[in-house]
This record gives sequence, structure tokens and C-alpha cells, in this order.
Amino acid sequence: MKKQYWMLLTLIAIALILTSCLPGGGNYSPDRPAGFFTGIWHGWIAPFSLILGLFNSSITIYESFNTGWWYDFGFYMAIIAGFGGLQLVRKKKS
Repeated sequence: MKKQYWMLLTLIAIALILTSCLPGGGNYSPDRPAGFFTGIWHGWIAPFSLILGLFNSSITIYESFNTGWWYDFGFYMAIIAGFGGLQLVRKKKS
């Protein structure tokens, strides 16, 4: 019973951490746009943003108030790495 309790507590904590900085949640503005590292974070949590965006229209996958190219670079780098796209440049073991 104690192990299940800690597992549930851990899952709740992970869910709160992952959803605390979702794109479109009002954390960013034109005066304080999202940058490169925020783009990486939003790329990593994009699948969660997509699912939660189905139930809450204010949550989006991509932050509209961003710094431009650097945010895009971080976002797409995390998306590609998250779905195994960077495996193309790894050397195969014989």
C-alpha cells in the first residue's frame, strides 16, 4: 500500500511539473517573449500540450509570443530528438 501511495504521489508531481509551463497559458507576453530554452521545453512537452489542448482551448502546442528563430530552433530540435529523429546521425554498432 505504501508503494502505491508513493507511486501516485510521484505521478501527480510529474503531471504538475509537466503542465506548469504549457504554451498559451498566459505566462508570456510581447514584452516578455519565450526564448530558446522555453522552445526546447515546449517541444518536449508537446504531446502533453496536444492532449490537454483538446480539453482547454487556451492551451496550445506552440507559444505565439516568442523570440522568433531561436524559439523555433529549440522547439523543433526537441520535437525531432523526442521522436527519435536524431538517431539518423548516430553510428550503428556492428
